[in-house]
Amino acid sequence: MLVKEYRICMPLTTEEYRVGQLYTISKHSHQESEKGEGVEVVKNEPHEDPVHGPGQFTEKRVHLSSKLPSWARAVTPRIFYITEKAWNYYPYTITEYTCSFLPKFSIYIETKYEDNCGDSENIFHSDKILGDHEVSFLDIAFDEIPERYYRSLEDPRFFSSAKTGRGPLREGWRQHTKPIMCSYKLVSVKFEVWGLQTRVEQFVHKVIRDILLIGHRQAFAWVDEWCDMSLEEVRAFETQMQVATNQKLGSQHP
Repeated sequence: MLVKEYRICMPLTTEEYRVGQLYTISKHSHQESEKGEGVEVVKNEPHEDPVHGPGQFTEKRVHLSSKLPSWARAVTPRIFYITEKAWNYYPYTITEYTCSFLPKFSIYIETKYEDNCGDSENIFHSDKILGDHEVSFLDIAFDEIPERYYRSLEDPRFFSSAKTGRGPLREGWRQHTKPIMCSYKLVSVKFEVWGLQTRVEQFVHKVIRDILLIGHRQAFAWVDEWCDMSLEEVRAFETQMQVATNQKLGSQHP
């Protein structure tokens, strides 16, 4: 198992990002659902946890065939999806990914959101993690993303919000920007297959890093689309997008 902690700062408050996160995930999933690939929502319902209190449970199918590297496509079925289960007790969430075709593969992500610049140490007191793990700060403005995902309108170095007046982000922005928040993500990747474990676990972490960067960049770049929404309004938008996305995917994945 390969464990890494990622810290991604945003020029937002955690309360703002509660809406922004839901909006971004819904819009991004809908955009990705062309050609029968993307995220299909199976369940989205309230959930009560004895420790964390009221929250939301979602179960999704993430259709990925064309996004796999060639060596992985060679050994996977043509219709290939990963199951995502998420428990959202904002500002704490748990997400796990499994694949029935690869029973020895799993991803487990704990996330905590705080109003700071990523300087909370030992934020995860997890029984699952033994010993030290690597901590990586991801900079939404200056860390590189794969060229195929780059959109100039979503580049925080150039984007300026008309409604909030935030941006563009300059070198060292994390030290002097207000408001600021941080997504702390403890990511455990497990692929227990001899001869492939290291290669696959490292590859998956690279994919996760890119996804985290792109998702947080989009949340900020789309802030003018969601900043006036209430939680109820963004939940309604989420439902609307889920119906549209599932309809896109339904013909190819009954």
